[in-house]
Formats: sequence, structure tokens, C-alpha cells
Amino acid sequence: MIRMQPTRIFLAAALVAAGALHAQQVKKKGGARTGSPVDPIVVDDRAGFESIFDGTLNGWDGNPDHWRAENGVIIGESTPDKPLKVNTFLIWRGGKPANFELKLDFKINSTNSGVQYRSQELPDVGKWVLKGYQADIDFQNTYTGQLYEERGRGFLSMRGQAARVEDGKKPRVIANLKPNEDLKGAIKINDWNTIHIIARGNTLIHVLNGQLMSVTLDDDAAGRAAEGLIGFQLHVGPPMRAEFRNIALKKM
Repeated sequence: MIRMQPTRIFLAAALVAAGALHAQQVKKKGGARTGSPVDPIVVDDRAGFESIFDGTLNGWDGNPDHWRAENGVIIGESTPDKPLKVNTFLIWRGGKPANFELKLDFKINSTNSGVQYRSQELPDVGKWVLKGYQADIDFQNTYTGQLYEERGRGFLSMRGQAARVEDGKKPRVIANLKPNEDLKGAIKINDWNTIHIIARGNTLIHVLNGQLMSVTLDDDAAGRAAEGLIGFQLHVGPPMRAEFRNIALKKM
């Protein structure tokens, strides 16, 4: 069972992790407050992370008609000759992380994609099909950065929201982050973006290009997942290409 902690502690941790807490660490000295700012964010910092992509698909599992590794990049692609009938996924077979941080770069040229985590396979639906938490990505950037549960409870936390999910209830916003349109403006189109996923207990945090996109407190004991698979999504629809690189994991 996941141990709960107070909401305020989680939100403070989320803001620090995203580099969005512009507070000072202060102490009293001679009746006056002194201190220095917290260290600034470094978006591509991967200190303490371990690469889980060696430039090949060794350790990864997906439909070879749609997934390949090329020049240090994982590429998922559908074409008019090879369309998708169902969302398909490239699955990392290196474990089922529980508490972790995941950093990677991505870009897409159409439709929809996502980074799955704490997910499980659905062999009855099809091979290489996942259900679970997804850091959503879409080309129009309507949803990029939010938390969506693939083949599950659906939208859990929209971009710009800190939300709580309780047993048998719809997600409820408990705090607003930056405005949705401001966050959308931080996402690059047809270019590389860096996503940082933090999963600790029932707290799920998405940071994109250094901006805090969403925070979710999943208190739904029956619906939440404590561990599971990591994977990338290729979505049904028009032909598309999704690319991923610099994939690194820090287990907690």
C-alpha cells in the first residue's frame, strides 16, 4: 500500500522539482534574514540518471513494422502502407519501476503520442498494447504535458493543474499552476522537447522544458498503480512519426 503524505508537502516538492519555486533559503543571523536563492534549473541535467537506451532496440519490445533505432534515436512511424488499427507501444523490458524519475527528449510530426509509465500489458486487446499512466503528447499541443490514463480513467490532470483523484470520484483541481496558454507556449513544434516525469508514491509530476505542466495526487486506491512498465505510444490515425532520445531513468 502506498503511504500518503500531506498535500502541501507534495505540492512544495513538485514546485521545487520543476524549478518553479522562486523562494529563498533563509536563516536568521543577528536579527536579520540572510540566504541565497535555490539553484537554478538545468533542463538537460541527468546527474544520477542511468541511460536505458544504448542506440539500439536492445531491451525494448515493439512491432518492428513501426519501431526502429537510428542515429541514436528511437523512431516510431506509421505510413499509408503500414497504418495502425490500434494504438501500439514500444515497451522497455528492463523492469517495472515504482518510484523513479524519467527524463527524455521527444518530437512528433503529427497526431498523438505519449510516454507510458506504471503501465501494464493488455494481451487480450493485442500485442504491444499498454494500459496506464501517460504523459500525453499531441502535435497540436492541446494536451501535451497533462496526465492521461490510457484505457483507464481518462483525464486525471490537465495542463496547468494540480489535481487530486479520490476513490470513485472525478479528478478535482486543488491548485492552478501557470495558465494553460503560457505553458503551451513553452512547447516546441517540430523540434526536440525535454520531458521530466517524477513518480513518488501517489504523487505524479510532469515537467516539460523546465516548466511544471501538471501535478496529480492519485488517492484512488482501487484505480491507481504503484509500479509498472515504461513505454512509448504510436497513435492510430493519419501517418505519423514520433522520435525519442536521451532516455534516462533514476530509480528511487
